[in-house]
Amino acid sequence: MKEHHSVTNAVPPPLTVIGAGDITAETDRHRPELLEVVRAAYLAHDAGQSSNPHSSFLRFPHQDRSRIISLPAYLGGAFEIAGNKWIASFPDNSRHGIPRASATLTLNDCATGYPFACMESSIVSATRTAASAVLGAQTLLGARRARRVGIVGTGLIARHVWRFLRDLDWVIEGFRLFDLDTAAAGRFGAALAEHTEAEVVVADKVEDAFTDCDLVVLTTVAAEPHVHDPRLLAHNPVVLHLSLRDLTPEVILAAQNFTDDVDHAVRERTSLHLTELRTGNRDFIDGTLADLLCGRLGRHHERPAVFSPFGLGVLDLAVGKWVHDRVVAAGRGRRVTDFFTGAEG
Repeated sequence: MKEHHSVTNAVPPPLTVIGAGDITAETDRHRPELLEVVRAAYLAHDAGQSSNPHSSFLRFPHQDRSRIISLPAYLGGAFEIAGNKWIASFPDNSRHGIPRASATLTLNDCATGYPFACMESSIVSATRTAASAVLGAQTLLGARRARRVGIVGTGLIARHVWRFLRDLDWVIEGFRLFDLDTAAAGRFGAALAEHTEAEVVVADKVEDAFTDCDLVVLTTVAAEPHVHDPRLLAHNPVVLHLSLRDLTPEVILAAQNFTDDVDHAVRERTSLHLTELRTGNRDFIDGTLADLLCGRLGRHHERPAVFSPFGLGVLDLAVGKWVHDRVVAAGRGRRVTDFFTGAEG
């Protein structure tokens, strides 16, 4: 995974620009390998081989639903890479027929500090989010099997989670889909039905995506909690709380809770943050995914489990570097050899 660029005083390094097409071509073909890339990144972070400052949120006084987030990070170990993801979330984009999220990822060489890649990153971001989610699911469930999967929010992230489940050969008997946009849920259901023999049902209300589902995936754009009833977890499901703000403190307190990094996840009015404000402590958080992967903690199967990953910048670096290396090795991407030429003058 390592690639070091030599330090010279004469020639600045080239910059490779990698677009969505090349990124999709690699991620679509190698999801099992990408799951292991994300696992390795989590373990390197857990071992202290990283620097992952808090994300910075740029908000707009006239657009309270929109934001742009900066995620700088360094990931060492087998990766030895630094960089920054700059990701925008503008929910109103869907009214104009363009995706909600757009992003770029810059990769920096750790020997010189020079950027050597600029990549389209909404796909990188969705890939690392889905890989993290499915890694959490199989760790908490103990197998790649779910009798029924409920999905709340049927946009880009939900599609990527489904593709990981499919390509990792999960055994699933049925899906329950809910979205405030019923047409979007219907389209997602139709796409699922083309690739699975599992029963696919579009639910009338969000509660139906929890009932009798042993795996529930939350991928909404909710800014405030909208799932209030702890009894929805009475059958002890695993909940992948990817959108971070769907569950009230009452629901959080009814479950065993895991995240990827406690300090990152308990901020910016996430459900975990609201629960901390309610209780005055973080005792309700049992630990991290790395704790589970390393065997320091285990799931209590007589309780529901909620995995609320904040989404660490080190994961973007790991996936982005993996994609970059494959694209460059195949002779693709656009190499700009004079990007930094003249900057010294």
